[in-house]
Amino acid sequence: METADVVVIGAGIIGAACAEALSASGMRVLVVDRGAPAGGTTAGGEGNVLLSDKAPGPELDLAVASRRLWPELIESLRAELGDEIARVEWEPKGGLVVATEDDARGPLAILAEAQRRAGVQATAVDAATAREMEPHLTEHVAAAVHYPQDAQLQPVLAATAMLAAVRSRGGDVRGWSEAHGLVIVNGKVAGVRVGEGTIACGAVVNACGPWAGHFGAAAGAPVEVLPRRGMVLVTAPLPRVVSRKVYAADYVAAVASSDVDLQVSAVVESTATGTVLIGSSRQRVGFDEALQVEVLRRLARSALKLFPVLAGVPVMRAYGGFRPYTPDHLPVIGEDPRFRGLWHASGHEGAGIGLAPATGRLLADLMYGRAPVVDPTRFRVDRPAVIAEVRT
Repeated sequence: METADVVVIGAGIIGAACAEALSASGMRVLVVDRGAPAGGTTAGGEGNVLLSDKAPGPELDLAVASRRLWPELIESLRAELGDEIARVEWEPKGGLVVATEDDARGPLAILAEAQRRAGVQATAVDAATAREMEPHLTEHVAAAVHYPQDAQLQPVLAATAMLAAVRSRGGDVRGWSEAHGLVIVNGKVAGVRVGEGTIACGAVVNACGPWAGHFGAAAGAPVEVLPRRGMVLVTAPLPRVVSRKVYAADYVAAVASSDVDLQVSAVVESTATGTVLIGSSRQRVGFDEALQVEVLRRLARSALKLFPVLAGVPVMRAYGGFRPYTPDHLPVIGEDPRFRGLWHASGHEGAGIGLAPATGRLLADLMYGRAPVVDPTRFRVDRPAVIAEVRT
């Protein structure tokens, strides 16, 4: 029987961050994934590291901690692995939130003021300044707020670098290896069933993203983590027409919405290769992967409202993914009260890239009994929105 100190199930950005933090603390970590490492939700992400889209509260606290940790983590990975392996295309380019309608001015100003009180840099700018910052922006700017701390990175490269660090510390990463249950002895995790075998371990981390609910049920510890689908359009390469991450003011409401119906709000940004990424959509359709042309049309129309210059630009491809959604819109981070040694790190929805370093650090802090990087109370597994019953 194979052995490890801890088995992390899920090799996306959250699983990679947890594995990196645990291995940095001295644990021998094995990461397993049902598919290719970093090939699921992480591969479908835009790489956002955002403070601008979060109201004051526990998620913003986690985001602020992560924004501080990302540059530190990248530098440490470069020192350990070398620049080529730890190349993650980090861009601290800032963000611009734009209200194109007068009735959006007030809510945008109220949110920005609340964020400033929470320590976020948020500067109101007038229409002329917004257009100086983004010359191709629409002329119909009612209000705008600049968020210099917003950043972007390439999520697959970031996850791959963290997994490389796990390997360099004596751990392992295995794709195409599906975990389907736990070995429990006297109420405590003693192993995890992977494929046709069993791996003995003292702890298991459920970092399965949108599939965390499925693994939780298979393990006898169900959690309410559901898939929420999103789509992204990618244009042909252009001279850089968008310098920052720019999104419509109603994006924050779409993120916080619990509606089953389709939510679309304009999010536009350029990449290092010159392509423009256009999002964002949210839709609760289970794991239905069918391409919906109407969603793509609405994404394109919303982007043109912010950047009319994109009219006629070819769309090179479209892709989608499933975000891990919880009913109260907060991640699940901590030990499961039903089985000692079963830990969860999921439910970050579309913010997983930005929240990853602090999630990994918080999980390691809790597992080692250290002072946590942020208050873990609101992320507990046994809160009513996530778990209905706790077995004693």
